[in-house]
This record gives sequence, C-alpha cells and structure tokens, in this order.
Amino acid sequence: MSDEHDGDANLPAQSKAIAAEGVTDFGYTRYADLASSRVFISGGGSGIGAYLVHAFAAVGAEVGFVSLSEAGGEALVDAIAAQLGKRPWFRACDIRDVTALQAAITDFSDDFGAVDCLINNAARDDRHTIDALSVEAWDDSLATNLRPHFFTAQAVVGGMRERGHGAIINVGSNSSYLGLSGYPAYVTAKAAIIGLTRSLARELGPDQIRVNALIPGWVVTERQKSLWMTSDAVQECIDAQSLKTLITGCDVAESALFLASRASSMITGQALIIDGGRVMG
Repeated sequence: MSDEHDGDANLPAQSKAIAAEGVTDFGYTRYADLASSRVFISGGGSGIGAYLVHAFAAVGAEVGFVSLSEAGGEALVDAIAAQLGKRPWFRACDIRDVTALQAAITDFSDDFGAVDCLINNAARDDRHTIDALSVEAWDDSLATNLRPHFFTAQAVVGGMRERGHGAIINVGSNSSYLGLSGYPAYVTAKAAIIGLTRSLARELGPDQIRVNALIPGWVVTERQKSLWMTSDAVQECIDAQSLKTLITGCDVAESALFLASRASSMITGQALIIDGGRVMG
C-alpha cells in the first residue's frame, strides 16, 4: 500500500509543504558517515521519494534523483535549496528506459563520485482488475515496479566494489505480505523485490555491499489522499495496525537513513517492515 508514484501531479504543493515544515521540525537522526556520502534515489520527485531526497540532503549527503516529471522534480529541488542552501542533483527520466536510467547514474557519479547508497523507490501503484489487465499493461507494470531495481544496481556495483562498500535499498510494500486485491501486477512486483533483495545480498556480500528492503504500509501522501484515503479505508487500516497512527514519509525516510549508514553495517538481505505492526512475523 505504499506510494512511490513517479510524476505526482500534486508535487508542487507537496514540495511547498516539505519546505514549510523545516528540517529542524523533522529532526532526522544524523549518522556521521552519511554527511559525506553520495546517494542516488529513483522516483525521488514525489510521494515517499520526495521525503527520501529531503532527508538525505538534510543530513548532508550529496543527493541525486530521477523523476518522470521535470516540473515536479525541479519544484522539489527549488524547495530544498531554499531551505537547506544546497541543490540536489536532478534529471527527468522515465525509469522504463533502462539506458537513460543508467546514464543518469553515470552522470551523477561523474559529477560527485561513485554512489555509496542506491535507493530504488520509484513505482506506480495503479489499480487494476484481473479481467481488464492486458499483456502490455502487465509488462509495463513490471517494467516500472521491478525491472529498474536490477539495472540500477547493475549500474552502481562497479563503483561500490572499487570503494569496498555500498548500500542498496529496495522499497517494497506490505501489500505483498497481506496479499491485497485490486492491483495484482503491482503486488507481484513488490513480492519479487524481496527475492531480488535477498539474491543480491548474497551475491554482493563478499564485496561489502549490503542490500536490504524497506516495506512501508499505507503512507500518507498527496496521491493517496486524493485517490484512495477515504475515512472508512483509513479507519480499516488503523484498526489493523498495532500502532494506531498513520505512517508518514518521514517514518520511511528515517528507516532509510539507518539502512544507508554504518549503524546497520551487519544487516543485509533483510526486509524492514514499516507499517505500524499490521504485518506481524
């Protein structure tokens, strides 16, 4: 049920909200090693991604991100620059275009150095039924929600190996644990992210590259509020959680900071669930 939608039409308003809250209000945990790190985030222009970009910029990292919406991405860059005095690196990119996506990572690395932390956040949680979904729509969903995660990792591992360390964080969804209906292609892709995370963790561990997954529950974003967050749906979600509070982008960003830092130096191949205790075990 997480929202990492790329190209959120509500992004300018969201960017203003992020800027208005102020970094001191968020109070992100500051891990010393992140202050000099280079972080690349897919789908960073909206939803959860905007909070990830903001959080890592706030703790001093050099942040690069891609987003489908050029206007939305630039609005976020301007908001963060006005607040923090530094501009994240941004490029408009359709993550289904693997060549363009990998080129963006290369260009960011050329400007700032090899990526220390990659966050695969971009996704599209469109609703669909089993009867209406075509072969083309199925393929497009996986090309957005799963395929980029592998090829971004492919683009950063060389630099991480040379530096002798690295962290890759894949953003999944608790919908794959709960088996939620209404978007089977999305849920399938999010379940596959767990397998990809574990496989890459095993393969890249000898190179001191850690690979973990963040599994958010229903996160409050402008997109979710405008499309699906009815009072009844929110109450149903709260009733199913152990913690009776809705999840924010800040909650996810805080967990991402932890997994990116040396504080989690012996954690790899794991799925960290951030859903207020809806999924247990």
